[in-house]
Amino acid sequence: MPIGNCVEMRGISKRFDSVLANDNVTISAAGGEILSLLGENGSGKSTLVNMLSGIYRPDGGTIVIDGEEQRFHSPEDAISAGIGMVHQHVMLIPVMTALENICLGEKDSDIRRELGGAVLPSPFLRKKYTRGKIDAIIKKFGLKVNPNQKIYDMSIGEKQTVEIVKALYRGARILILDEPTAVLTPQESEKLFAVMRNMKAQGCAIIIITHKLGEVMEISDRVTVLRKGRVAGTVVTGETNPRELTGMMVGESVEMEIKRETFEGEDLSMLKVRELGYTNTEGLKVLNNLSFDIQAGEILGVAGIAGSGQKELCEIITGLRKAGRGSVTFLGEELLGLSPVAIKKRGVRLNFIPEDRLGMGLAGGMSITDNIMLKSYDDGNGPFIDRTKAREQAEKIIERYAVSTPSINHLVRKLSGGNIQKVLLGREIEAKPRLLITAYPVRGLDIGASYSVYDMLNRQKQEGVGILYIGEDLDVLRELCDRLLVLHNGEIMGVLDPRGVSKKDIGMMMLGHAV
Repeated sequence: MPIGNCVEMRGISKRFDSVLANDNVTISAAGGEILSLLGENGSGKSTLVNMLSGIYRPDGGTIVIDGEEQRFHSPEDAISAGIGMVHQHVMLIPVMTALENICLGEKDSDIRRELGGAVLPSPFLRKKYTRGKIDAIIKKFGLKVNPNQKIYDMSIGEKQTVEIVKALYRGARILILDEPTAVLTPQESEKLFAVMRNMKAQGCAIIIITHKLGEVMEISDRVTVLRKGRVAGTVVTGETNPRELTGMMVGESVEMEIKRETFEGEDLSMLKVRELGYTNTEGLKVLNNLSFDIQAGEILGVAGIAGSGQKELCEIITGLRKAGRGSVTFLGEELLGLSPVAIKKRGVRLNFIPEDRLGMGLAGGMSITDNIMLKSYDDGNGPFIDRTKAREQAEKIIERYAVSTPSINHLVRKLSGGNIQKVLLGREIEAKPRLLITAYPVRGLDIGASYSVYDMLNRQKQEGVGILYIGEDLDVLRELCDRLLVLHNGEIMGVLDPRGVSKKDIGMMMLGHAV
């Protein structure tokens, strides 16, 4: 049962220039409670927890810990008050051990005080003290960590556990988790939830930010929803449902069903990959003997732990990276070894929506119109560029894909994540591809924007486009894709009907186990 209000943020406001990120926000989490923080991109979630963790200072309002008002001037102040934050991307030093990362930055004065001595402890005594304290935390909260293991030898889930131990080692009683399961397998997510429940049983207050409504319903006690910087409502998890929460997030009802559309055209193999292999500059096999097909009007999903070769596979198919061996043919024409320009000059309508939407996909410092022109500026005759068609195309994309922007001349980097992705998707789809390669197209997007992307891909499928979909949400992969290719360390563990196998079995394959 919750043990009073462990942390409260009362009437918090924060402004960045003309943008009011948080407007009179009040939330609370009790000891022995898990609070989920939901909201679309730009709703103020990250700003709010960054103030709680001492990264930002609020312009107005108060932070109260165990009944006492706090003023944080730095993350160190927040840590001293018992607040720990585990970011989505781990902040550990790979070449150091778990133990070294956990106690990194610890002051000798703190150790002397806890050991009850004024003399600086010897290296042996210090390590014994540190190891004993870590072992006690591991035992108390039911964690699995090898203190002597190097970070670079750990899975994503193991690294995340080290981050949690690090926060607890520093005395955290209030833990903030930002998108903790974004890159975890189902098995790793289950282990994380078990840890969270153990922490809850020990009286910790936990605040979790996630876009996955299934996880919200499974793990949290209460949910606070933010919309446009304000609290849209706080509800008891057992008294609500995903549809109601989505409505609170976006202000209207959202259709939360992914329909697996059927392509009625003829069977046609668009892409054939045969015995594809790639070894990186360090001599590591990133892709090993990959063979698969993509049919017209088919969405082939790819599931795998981050770093299993997904990025390299996309870049080899699209000509951005050269493979060492194998074959990649599009409608019988060999593409392997060709540059993106050469592929385009051969009339191959192959379009790529990369994971890095503002690095590889679009130029953030250019307008929407200019980004549309990047796709076709070399198609014209002579040195003069006709902007008329680009403006017309930009207007068309803004209208057709519901891009929220002041004008076609607005800088892309000033758009929200969802609108940036809509511009990128719109540009690539309007080029009328025969084959579409998409890498994590909904990563970081809110629910409404994500379902818009799924609809766009389904419409392309109905028009006979072959689609390679790299994703991380197994629920989406199972609903959206016709077949699922599972990767582990650059090898195919199987190509299967995603609805004919459980998430648990897919997770086992992602970990390298045959099912």
